[in-house]
Amino acid sequence: MKTVSVALVLCLNVGVDPPDVVKTTPCARLECWIDPLAMGPQKALETIGANLQKQYENWQPRARYKQSLDPTVDEVKKLCTSLRRNAKEERVLFHYNGHGVPRPTVNGEIWVFNKNYTQYIPLSIYDLQTWMGSPSIFVYDCSNAGLIVKSFKQFALQREQELEVAAITASHPLAQMPLPPSMKNCIQLAACDEVELLPMNPDLPADLFTSCLTTPIKIALRWFCMQKSVKLVPGVTLDLIEKIPGRLNDRRTPLGELNWIFTAITDTIAWNVLPRDLFQKLFRQDLLVASLFRNFLLAERIMRSYNCKPVSSPQLPPTYMHAMWQAWDLAVDICLSQLPTIIEEGTAFQHSPFFADQLTAFQVWLDMGVENRNPPEQLPIVLQVLLSQVHRLRALDLLGRFLDLGPWAVSLALSVGIFPYVLKLLQSSARELRPLLVFIWAKILAVDSSCQADLVKDNGHKYFLSVLADPYMPAEHRTMTAFILAVIVNNYTTGQEACLQGNLIAICLEQLNDPHPLLRQWVAICLGRIWQNFDAARWCGVRDSAHEKLYSLLSDPIPEVRTSAVFALGTFVENSGERTDHSTTIDHNVAMMLAQLINDGSAMVRKELVVALSHLVVQYESNFCTVALQFMEEEKNYHLPSPATTEAGNLTPVREAPSTPRLRSVSSYGNIRAVTTPRSLNKSLQNLSLTEEGGGSVAFSPGNLSTSSSASSTLGSPDNEEYILSFETIDKMRRVSSYSSLNSLIGVSFNSVYTQIWRVLLHLAADPYPEASDLAMKVLNSIAYKATVSTRPQRILDAASLTQSAPASPTNKGMLIHQVGGSPPTSSASSSSLTNDTTKPPTNRELPTNRPGNVPTAMGVQYTPHSHQFPRTRKMFDKGPDQTAEDGDDAMVHKGFISGSLQTGFCDWSGKYFAQPVMKMPEEHDVESQVRKEREWRFLRNTKVRKQAQSLIQRGVTRLDDQIFINRNPGVPSVVKFHPFTSCIAVADKDSICFWDWEKGEKLDYFHNGNPRYTRITAMEYLNGQDCSLLLTATDDGAIRVWKNFADLEKNPEMVTAWQGLSDMLPSTRGLTRRVSIYLDRSKQGAGMVVDWEQDTGFLITSGDVRIIRIWDTEREMKVQDIPTGAESCVTSLSCDSHRSLIVAGLGDGTVRVFDRRMSQNDCRVMTYREHSAWVVKTYLNQPDGNILSVRYSNFPFP
Repeated sequence: MKTVSVALVLCLNVGVDPPDVVKTTPCARLECWIDPLAMGPQKALETIGANLQKQYENWQPRARYKQSLDPTVDEVKKLCTSLRRNAKEERVLFHYNGHGVPRPTVNGEIWVFNKNYTQYIPLSIYDLQTWMGSPSIFVYDCSNAGLIVKSFKQFALQREQELEVAAITASHPLAQMPLPPSMKNCIQLAACDEVELLPMNPDLPADLFTSCLTTPIKIALRWFCMQKSVKLVPGVTLDLIEKIPGRLNDRRTPLGELNWIFTAITDTIAWNVLPRDLFQKLFRQDLLVASLFRNFLLAERIMRSYNCKPVSSPQLPPTYMHAMWQAWDLAVDICLSQLPTIIEEGTAFQHSPFFADQLTAFQVWLDMGVENRNPPEQLPIVLQVLLSQVHRLRALDLLGRFLDLGPWAVSLALSVGIFPYVLKLLQSSARELRPLLVFIWAKILAVDSSCQADLVKDNGHKYFLSVLADPYMPAEHRTMTAFILAVIVNNYTTGQEACLQGNLIAICLEQLNDPHPLLRQWVAICLGRIWQNFDAARWCGVRDSAHEKLYSLLSDPIPEVRTSAVFALGTFVENSGERTDHSTTIDHNVAMMLAQLINDGSAMVRKELVVALSHLVVQYESNFCTVALQFMEEEKNYHLPSPATTEAGNLTPVREAPSTPRLRSVSSYGNIRAVTTPRSLNKSLQNLSLTEEGGGSVAFSPGNLSTSSSASSTLGSPDNEEYILSFETIDKMRRVSSYSSLNSLIGVSFNSVYTQIWRVLLHLAADPYPEASDLAMKVLNSIAYKATVSTRPQRILDAASLTQSAPASPTNKGMLIHQVGGSPPTSSASSSSLTNDTTKPPTNRELPTNRPGNVPTAMGVQYTPHSHQFPRTRKMFDKGPDQTAEDGDDAMVHKGFISGSLQTGFCDWSGKYFAQPVMKMPEEHDVESQVRKEREWRFLRNTKVRKQAQSLIQRGVTRLDDQIFINRNPGVPSVVKFHPFTSCIAVADKDSICFWDWEKGEKLDYFHNGNPRYTRITAMEYLNGQDCSLLLTATDDGAIRVWKNFADLEKNPEMVTAWQGLSDMLPSTRGLTRRVSIYLDRSKQGAGMVVDWEQDTGFLITSGDVRIIRIWDTEREMKVQDIPTGAESCVTSLSCDSHRSLIVAGLGDGTVRVFDRRMSQNDCRVMTYREHSAWVVKTYLNQPDGNILSVRYSNFPFP
């Protein structure tokens, strides 16, 4: 909104004083700096009107000005209605000078003239409101002007009440008329209060208020010379002030510098005193309004010194005593003190130190201030300094430091008006400004991405394209530039087109292999965003082999880089343009490359992988529907493969159990519920029935076997249960793809790309990280629903059913996975990925009173031990309502369900990095921070514990007669782990962990691990035990989960990350039935999964019922090495030397094997000890002497 029209109404009647004002002799006479008595009345009136227009034009030269000199009521009406009609929805200014007419009345009237100038005619403010409309700004320069403001508000309220009555009463005359605009958008400026007269000091102009509003520097200097303080500057007179050299719009001259300082000071006063929304309205939306209100602050200061209080609406807080006025007086003092020598001797003008001093004050605030403090009052001045080449570099540096304080600082800078300043600076070609401008723009766009349109409109993107292509720019600044360009092209077609023309794709591809990981990450994200739903950019990428060049990032050591590459390749196949054989081949190649990340150690990567594959599913929906139908058909008649058991430590198959029909229904719709916390999960696992019948099968209700952290999806009606993609269905489908010869099936070849991707999605649906599995479930759910609906036979519908149609997508809400907090569902932005937070729902601290029991159910289903890789059982969808004519429309909506609902929020989360402080000292390095103090306390505690342990070692053998702890655990203990530095002991049963204080005998915590019901916890490790400990749990399905905030009464346990540590665990008879398994010895149960943690390197050594030892780098969240054991038996124990060299493994056949991981796979086994003939329970590589301790299993019954 801007002011486009100005009405100048002057009621002077030169030579005739109004009857109700008694003027002093002498008195103020100047109007617009013209003496009206120095010339004829008519000429004086015209000259004053012309001068007033020029004074306004200095502030808004583009407005349309109309003068009305000594007008009548009709002339005012004609003028106002004409300007309002032409201005339309823009603002109109009405300036009223009433020095030649009586004062306003209490009835809300001002005065004009009749045609013959023989009478004063009242003009109602109510009528003036009607003619001027809204938005408008009114300036009243007359005595008792506050009465006009008061009457204006009363009439505005009266109008609103009339409109309210008209809205209620249909017969009201106003009911049929269009609603007039509200007067709330009108602004008023009045020279004095309702009982005050204008100053009559002969040294002042008669229109002192108008002079302050339109010629502030001139009146400010004159007023300054009239004060006692001017005596400190000898030789300065009013005549000398008129000779100040320079122009107001030239900041290099004395007059222009004073005007510049005045603008900065009044802006600063307003920003520090006014509420933020009022400051934005008055000082940042309209150039003329902002200028008038800046000058109004001066009017308040000057006129209050003459016992006159200017009035405004909206009302402003008092500003005439603000400390910044002293800085203005100093600047004026310094300028005026140079005048005599400048004018008389021609000496050079010395510029004011005002801006340099204010920058210093701002720097002091940044260097010395505490964190919780008021905003710096110099911020508006810093923005003004950006206009000066002399101070620009320093100002940009300080501004960047301020913006780095956080999003609140960016919001403050935007509220004060930083945007147009830094946008204009993008036109500069100075190389020294590039790093500073890039940093500032990265901070701005990290907080407010809506600036992208203005950047493209002003060709600002070209500036950043040149910076990104500059090989001499540091990698850090090119990273910020890549982020800026990624924001510019994000969901903005105009930005995508502009950056494509600027050769952004080629520039990004050149830097994909840069050593700086954050640059690689953002270059990939930038590529993914520029061709997202933009086919021209995609084909440009095809010509440059962009997708092939991105493949190298899929094995990058940094998880965020791998995730960004998956994102870029996912959007690459997302485009729904015209499909050709060439594009299909490219999509297939990309999909198969992405499928290799199925077992990536980062949950963040796997989540993005699901979203990327979902784009392919959407593009080739019909093919995937065919694959889904074939898998479901094969699953119906599929017999379970033989599981394995461990006889004498060897992995051998056991007798196959008979299969049972596929589960088609659940007990009730109410059983489908979300389990959101580890502890509350126990309450939903009560319906498991363990029997010896049917070959040791397990009967359960699928509605109760969910470990998902979000609501399960049910498509269609819950009462129609013909098609259900249950736990058993998907598990069988997954095992069909692994064990069955599917090439014989009719239809799509099960060696096709679509089959392979379907297998990947089935595997990801069993992911141990809940959010990753939920995303995969949604994809499978959607395709299976579409497949079953499309093959369902048509039915004859009754009249009632014609009003229903199957929903186009799952009915559960919360489908958009978008992170707002400090990290995505999993990420690793710090040195160790296991120390990062995850956004998990809060957990329930209530301890369960009942453990899972033997609750028989009516339905029994075939239990398969190998199905532990798929941890969730839920009624994902059913058939839904009968087919209707509306199903075709639903299908169109349904097609967009996957792509529209599946999001990880990875890119938005990554962008928050730039909104956070990067220059601030980390808390762990700040000696005064709470984090540092807590870490120092833990360091002292650890030292004390080590000393105590050393003294115990020196004592030698200690008697074990004294029992110091005994308590009943909620479940049968399977794994026990002591914390290395505290008295906390973790006791794991089948699927839960209980924490005890063994010194006090108190239970500290208890929560569910989240593993499927048919699996068990077989190993635990404390990570970072010397500092902020994490707990790692491993289950016999090969899954690894890492928890934080355990044994903490103030916080709830949260899953940090989870991944499939071993994806090829062999099936065994462990856990078939509780009644059988409790009598099996360890060798018949299997080793499950065993782990060993190497604290110094962050490596995790894993093995178990497999023939390899797998090493994971937890910092990089990726597999490092696979070492073959060379044995037919399982690994039962692991121990490493913490020097990246030796690993000692105990095996189920009684051998102890030593591996040197530095050697090749064929030569890495350096020693085999055959001292034992039975199961090795534990091995330990003692440090530093290198002795190996081993414990074998005896013949005692294993409980």
